[in-house]
Amino acid sequence: MSAELFQKMAQSIIEGDADLAADLARQSIEAGLDPLEAINQGFVVGVNTVGESFSCGDAFLPELVMAGEAMKAAVAVLEPEMKRLGAERQVFGRVVLATVQGDIHEIGKSLVGTMLSASGFEVHDLGVDVPTARIIEKVKEVDANLVGLSALLTTTMVRQKEVIDELDKLGLRARVKVMVGGAPVTRDWVQKIEADGYSEDAIGAVAVARQLVGAA
Repeated sequence: MSAELFQKMAQSIIEGDADLAADLARQSIEAGLDPLEAINQGFVVGVNTVGESFSCGDAFLPELVMAGEAMKAAVAVLEPEMKRLGAERQVFGRVVLATVQGDIHEIGKSLVGTMLSASGFEVHDLGVDVPTARIIEKVKEVDANLVGLSALLTTTMVRQKEVIDELDKLGLRARVKVMVGGAPVTRDWVQKIEADGYSEDAIGAVAVARQLVGAA
């Protein structure tokens, strides 16, 4: 019974059907299934499948967005049950995400946030056009060990360096890894500003994040 339900869960994510995913999550609670098992053996399998398809070019951004939304819907149903049972998902790391000051591009960053959440990270998304001071403040507040900075304009990329310099100045750089992303970001730029990681897409970002916190 549960194997069939896990399969349906994975399929609901692959199809990007948020309503179905939430419904299957409710069914699993009614059936007395462990919510952690539902996430790890059901829904996450779907996320990984879509991620692999995206990496191979067989799935595209809209599918990835829809899969992320479906995953969010399922987790939202299962989370209260996890709290009730005291079952804590393994948290790989605490991430502060932001699109840097002067830049208002949202989609890529939100997708990275959704995928990181779905993959076991605690995500604090500050939104767009976020000043460096606000990012640093949040890092200290939640004791983050990872920062993800998005920039889609060449003119705002310098803000990524600004955050890294500020972390350095405060002596936080040793324990806080920094990932950067955005269309104009290149490996040369990553080396130049001494960031720790970079990815061209949300699925890659999850792999990089896991590597940086030693959970790969």
